[in-house]
Amino acid sequence: MIHDYFFLAFAHLRHHPTRAWLTMIGIFIGIAAVVALISLGQGLQDAINSQFSTFGVDKIIVTGKSAGFGPPGQASAGKVTKADIQLLRKSPGIMRTAGRLLKPVSVDFANEVRTTYAVSLPEDDKEFELIKEVNTLRAAEGRMLKKGDKRKAMVGYDLAYKLVFSHNIKLGSKLLLNEHEYGVIGVMDRFGDPARDKAIYLMENDMRNLFDMKNEYSVVVAQLASGENPRAVAEVIKRAMGKDRHQKVGKEDFEIQTSEEILRQLTTILQIVSAVLTGIAAISLLVGGVGIMNTMYTAVLERTREIGIMKAIGARNEDILAIFLVESGMLGMTGGGLGILLGTALSKATEFVAAQMWGPNLLQASIPWYLVLGALLFSFITGTLSGVLPARKAAHMKPSEALQYE
Repeated sequence: MIHDYFFLAFAHLRHHPTRAWLTMIGIFIGIAAVVALISLGQGLQDAINSQFSTFGVDKIIVTGKSAGFGPPGQASAGKVTKADIQLLRKSPGIMRTAGRLLKPVSVDFANEVRTTYAVSLPEDDKEFELIKEVNTLRAAEGRMLKKGDKRKAMVGYDLAYKLVFSHNIKLGSKLLLNEHEYGVIGVMDRFGDPARDKAIYLMENDMRNLFDMKNEYSVVVAQLASGENPRAVAEVIKRAMGKDRHQKVGKEDFEIQTSEEILRQLTTILQIVSAVLTGIAAISLLVGGVGIMNTMYTAVLERTREIGIMKAIGARNEDILAIFLVESGMLGMTGGGLGILLGTALSKATEFVAAQMWGPNLLQASIPWYLVLGALLFSFITGTLSGVLPARKAAHMKPSEALQYE
């Protein structure tokens, strides 16, 4: 009996292909948008999780607090210094620490000037290993910077090869950084992060001389000893730094974050953005549902006499109801299937373009089985629900009236 419902529904849709395709447009556009957005959002989440699995959950990041808004003197930009690193090293639960400098720099190469960021690498071997581990630093060409290098630089992969300048930067090329000459000894392996892939890397002493900086750091990273609780250690450090700077609780000019907190913040932002975009895409599904309802009402009117004949030869109200519900469900699920294919193609195309522009690690489409199954079920349910009212109207027609309909 059930297969008869599907046969009748399929036969009717086959005889009205143009109407069926037009009806499904709203559904498959909506499903395509939802699948593409969710798969890209999940892929971005996976990429972030992958980066943080390398970074590790046993890290604490200390930075100066940005200047706030308000009357002069109410809030000022903070700084972290060498003294803070010494304090961190003495704090319980801390195994290793390292500081980094990040500054905008003017790069003159082949008589072309661009602005990018200079990033420091520590002189101390232990600090260097920590920064290398946290940031997965590798040389794609040449060699890594090392202690004792002077007026030497490494360049990000995109800065070297993505035509930021008219010519590629090669090993041995000379760069003028803020009008000081540096020789290129290596190219960093690609990170997949546009900012880091276009940066200049210098040893810390060189960078301090270049920018005339004595004690300041842009960021300090601390690694916890095994088994330590990141939040508890971060709180201890916060109190110690506040006391050292003679600052009241809540008035500190620095910020301390655990890697878990940063990951949680990024995840929350991604979830909010994904929810908003998915909500917008869901409007297409609503439009598609209205389209199915309209089509099914039209089908009921066109097939009024047919409904009368079926009832006259013994079809029950439940049979008529089932036929129209199956037909609307098939419209929804077929539209959903096409939407999944289109959404997958869109997300994979976006992944390909992103890989060409920023590297393979930044944005990858992730299409788990439950997303495909959920999209199919959702589209089927949307189609079925959209056909409920027309199906009920068909089911409750009186045979005598239906047979007289022209």
